[in-house]
Amino acid sequence: MSATLRSKVVPEVRFDGEMPALDVGPWMRGEAGALEPLAAQLRRVCEEVGFFSVANHGVSQDLIDRAFAASRRFHSLPLARKMEVALNSDNVGYMPVNASMQRHSKVETARKPNYNASFFCKIDRGADDPAVNAKVPFMGMNQWPRALPGFREDVMAYQNAVRALGQKMLPVVARALDLPADFFASYFDPPQLSLRMLHYPIRDESEPDQFGTGAHTDAGFLTYLMQNGVSGLQVRRTDGTWFDAPVMPGKFVVNTGDMLRRWTNDRFLSTPHRVLNVSGVERYSIALFFDTNLDQVMTCLPTCQGPDNPPKHEPITYRSYLTEFLNANYFNRAKTA
Repeated sequence: MSATLRSKVVPEVRFDGEMPALDVGPWMRGEAGALEPLAAQLRRVCEEVGFFSVANHGVSQDLIDRAFAASRRFHSLPLARKMEVALNSDNVGYMPVNASMQRHSKVETARKPNYNASFFCKIDRGADDPAVNAKVPFMGMNQWPRALPGFREDVMAYQNAVRALGQKMLPVVARALDLPADFFASYFDPPQLSLRMLHYPIRDESEPDQFGTGAHTDAGFLTYLMQNGVSGLQVRRTDGTWFDAPVMPGKFVVNTGDMLRRWTNDRFLSTPHRVLNVSGVERYSIALFFDTNLDQVMTCLPTCQGPDNPPKHEPITYRSYLTEFLNANYFNRAKTA
């Protein structure tokens, strides 16, 4: 770690319950001297917990409210209408309840499918996009439901706002790893995005092991999750026990994923988590998976290796890892896999 970060006392990390809490407001506002203290906090949190809340992030509450309203409108449609945009091989569209299972997970052996329904979309490409014309996997056009005015506009406005937050946080991650602030720019030009609008039905209490989402780690770089007033997310501590993540209206819950863990030579955690909806009401959440360009080769970062700490993982592209992850977990890809 550089003298810049090591020579200063790491600012205190506040907590929301057991969740480390970062205030990114000064950095988002461009205040002088905001980068290095925030990077020092982020480094500590990613090495010790792997989950944290983010306040003063700049995504307006109006956009958040519109996104959740859009999610409710979509998930309340008749199943036949939602299946008109059924999840395809690019992983965009609608996935019904019990259509995925955490078979890729190394955390726990999944016994039942995930008890959630999801709508997925990515960067909104047009028919004239070169990647669309070339049928590049995971870079096809989104599937939008018919006769749902304003849905596409509200969903994309939210996705674009969280994408901007993800881009703004890249220098913070870079400095947390003692890298130049612009180190990650080329890896996210453009990023690979997947917005997932989740609906967790009321859980059948008579069904054991019926998790909304089974225990797993995320596949990618950083996940930006917004919850909407109902608890259910559980995070595993380093001692193997679980704690309930607090519900923090208007704050993102962010976690590091497998690719960032690999890239940092296991220095940053990819913390297991799961969802158990025991609230007695329907639960909604929205996750934005903010990941690298699919075809950039990720080799162990120079500041995360040395003579006594050689690279633990082979170089890999995110496309390769994502394909393996989805083929294992999503039933719509089982025959292809």
